[in-house]
Parts: sequence; structure tokens; C-alpha cells
Amino acid sequence: MILVNKDKCKACKICEKNCPVDAIHVIDKLAKTNLNCVSCGICVRVCPFDAIVKVSDASDGPLCTHCPVRCAIPEGKTGACKRYTNKEGQILRNRNLVVDAITKEPETRKLPYQPLITAVGSGTNYPCCRPAPYIVQEQINHVDVVTVVTEAPLSYSGVKVKIDTNIHIGEEGAKVKRDGKIVGMITTEEYGSKMLTLGGANLLSHGNDGFVVARTIVDLANGRRVVLKVDKGSTLELQQGHPPIIDGHEEKLMRVGCGSATIGMFAEKLSKVVDEAIILDYHVIGLLSEHLAGKEVGMTYSGVIPYGTKSTVGRYFGAQGHGWGGTEIINPEEAIVSVDMTIAKEGMKVLVTETTGQKAALFQVQSNGTVKEIDLTDDVIEAVNIIKNTCEVSMTSVIYTGGTGGSARAGVVTFPKKLTDAVHEEQVYMTVGGAPVFILPGGGINFMVDVAKMVPESTTWVPTPATVAPIEYTMTRKVYESLGGHVASIRTKEELLKELAE
Repeated sequence: MILVNKDKCKACKICEKNCPVDAIHVIDKLAKTNLNCVSCGICVRVCPFDAIVKVSDASDGPLCTHCPVRCAIPEGKTGACKRYTNKEGQILRNRNLVVDAITKEPETRKLPYQPLITAVGSGTNYPCCRPAPYIVQEQINHVDVVTVVTEAPLSYSGVKVKIDTNIHIGEEGAKVKRDGKIVGMITTEEYGSKMLTLGGANLLSHGNDGFVVARTIVDLANGRRVVLKVDKGSTLELQQGHPPIIDGHEEKLMRVGCGSATIGMFAEKLSKVVDEAIILDYHVIGLLSEHLAGKEVGMTYSGVIPYGTKSTVGRYFGAQGHGWGGTEIINPEEAIVSVDMTIAKEGMKVLVTETTGQKAALFQVQSNGTVKEIDLTDDVIEAVNIIKNTCEVSMTSVIYTGGTGGSARAGVVTFPKKLTDAVHEEQVYMTVGGAPVFILPGGGINFMVDVAKMVPESTTWVPTPATVAPIEYTMTRKVYESLGGHVASIRTKEELLKELAE
């Protein structure tokens, strides 16, 4: 149930703009709820004047238990996520299961997974009017297949760097520098990882630092170790396929999930060895006994109040830092803010650990509501090790990105637009350095490729500045002819191998 304090409400309409179910409106200069309200609490959280409070989950409808928000959904209404509807007192998914995918298997599935040859070492037939350096044909499963290759200079190129770590390396949007020169920035995080975006046309082509940018892209794409510095943040030592080194510390493990997810996965085991567990995480901190997973295994709230700002039941937001679980907590006792002794009992055991299980501490509740650290018991160590052993090894991963236009297409066919369409229609199988690519939807041929799957040392750079990528296009000869391919320049793979052997 949501209540509005008329003395505090400023009629700012922030609650109205943020409500996902159109359940609150400002009428006569006062926010008022209507029958759509599901008590999701969003209005409470966004109100800058603390004028709205959630007094309970009670309403005319049952509670939805499909997420921690626990919307109280009235008959015929939907929850805040719009996924579940109250139909005659039952909370039901309001979309039928979709069985059939819309993606159709292309006829080009018959093409080889790998190109006939790679473009690494092929060179570039500049300017654009010339055919690509190598256009090779071979018969595969009674079908004539052609691979066209060129080492293409790409001004529109860069790398995305995935860093498996909980540690706070800097604010999103912060500039990333190499040798004092800006080479990119921190972008939005992915699950369990920090992300850098380095390079791009603007940094490569404008100013006097494009050479440093090009060298950085190529060094990372070719598996070399690079040292970067984040503005007002960490120093990073990064190398494809190796653990990241952050401020001199080598990361060991990638978290198994956020603190809430860790509670969800291991609630049964944890509930058997402790009375309470706090899983510290830079994203969402989990509190075992209050969490829905804790209730699922028969626990009742312990009275322990953890560090963080409460989000939903058993889930708390903390501040990022270099402490436990990527939070600001350095001393694990600080994870226990207080203990409500009207609920808690003397002697209760409280575990504080993190989502990688690399650090753990055990505390015992005292009669006055304080806690005292005690030695980890064997069964608690076993439970923490289960979390630890479920984690993956922390790695640095590099994705090379680019856009192939200009000479990267003109040397392939005489109708570049047709080539672009054919790539999107999967009539042409594009690879980079022999590795499969992901083609971004929309116009142009914008791709992403895992450098770990490319031929080693396959990229380089030119002082325009731009990076040079080995591009391969593989298709049937019939398709190649329809695209206006340079048919006169085709040679068989057998002929090529014989020439190379001479």
C-alpha cells in the first residue's frame, strides 16, 4: 500500500513520469494513486521529497513472486514489469510461450565454416578500382566456392576490452589513456565485467595522437600486454587471454553472480551452516535470511542489518570500491551495520563473504547486539569453497571492431551495395583473420570479432592513421558472379598453392 504525505508533496510529477503502470497522478497539486497501483515502490524511490511511503504489500490482489519487487497485483491488472497479470486471482504470464524462432537457416549453411584462405599477408591492391589481391575458388561438396581476401585499412575500427573483475576501475565515461594520450573510455558494464571501448574514427583520425591509438588497438588485437591509465581511476595491465592486473593486483576469479544471485544459488547449503550470510558485491548485496531464496529453504529474518541501501527483500545496493566484492568494505565487520536483538538471538553465526568466495569471515552475535569474529568452521569453509569453485577464471578478452567500406568492398565486387546486402542476407560468409564475425544490423558492414579466434599477429596499422584488418568473403561462385565479382581474377586454390610453393 502506498501513502502520500500531503505536507511533503510538491506536485513535481516525478512519480507520475516514472510509474510503469500509470497508477499515480498529480491531481489538485497532490500525488494520488489509483486502482492500477501494484505497490512496486518506484514512486517511493524516485520522490526527492520523501513524500511517498510504502507501508505494506497489502492490496486487493495477490503478491507476484516472480522477482524480489513482489508487486501486489489487483484483478485484471499487470505488475510493474508488464509480464504478469492477475487473472481470477492467479498471477499468470501474459504472453504465450513462443516455440518457433524467426531465424531461418540460410542456404549458405553449405559453405565451409572457414574461408578457403585467410587474408593475413595478402596485402592490399590500392586504389579501390583494382581487384582484391587474392580471389580463390575451390569445389566444396560439388559446389564452386569463392573466397576473396584483402588486408583492409580501416579508419572506423577499434577494440572492446572485457575485464573480468569486481574492482571499481573508474567512472563510466572516464577517459582511458596510454602514455598520457587518450585512447578510449570506460563504457557501461557487462555482467561481472568492466568494459573499455578504445579507438574509433574520431580518436584515430583527429588530432596528433592517432598513432598511439592505432598502436594500442593493434597491440591488444595481437595479444600484446598494454598498460593503460583511467582518469581518476586505476592503472590497468591488459593482455588478451590473461588475467587483468589492476593497480598491481592480478585478478583471480570472476564472480559467480551478483550477491543476490549467489544467495539464490547456494541458499540451501548456506542455511545449513550459518544463521545469516551477507554476500558482498559491487552491484547487489545479498542477505540470506531476508532473501526470497532464504525463505524458500525455511529461514526467517535474522534481525541482522547489512551494509548498503535496501533495494528489495534481501537485496541491497552498496558503493563501488577496492574492498570485498568490489565494494568499499575493507573490514568485513563493517558489513554488519547492526543487529536487532528483539529478533536476533545471542550466539547466532553470521557469515560475510563475497561473490567469488575468495575472502570470508565468520561472526557470532553477542548478547548486547555486537558481533565478534570467530574462526571459520570446516562446514562454513566448505560452503564458501562451493561458491569459489563455481567461479570462472578472471580473463581479459579483446573484441576487434570495424566497418568495411571503401576499398574493403570495391576490390571484392563491382557493386559494393550488393555485397553489403549479401553479407546481411548471409549469402556471403564474412570472416576476419579466419575467424567468424558478428555483423551488426542496419546499414553498412559493421562487425565484431573475437581476436582469440583470429590468426596470431594478424592486424597491423598504417600511419594515416588506421588499423589494417584481414578481411575474407566466402560465397558460391554463382553468388559472386551475381554481385559483379572480378571473375577474370579468379584462380583455383590448387593453382595458388602451386604458385606459393615455387
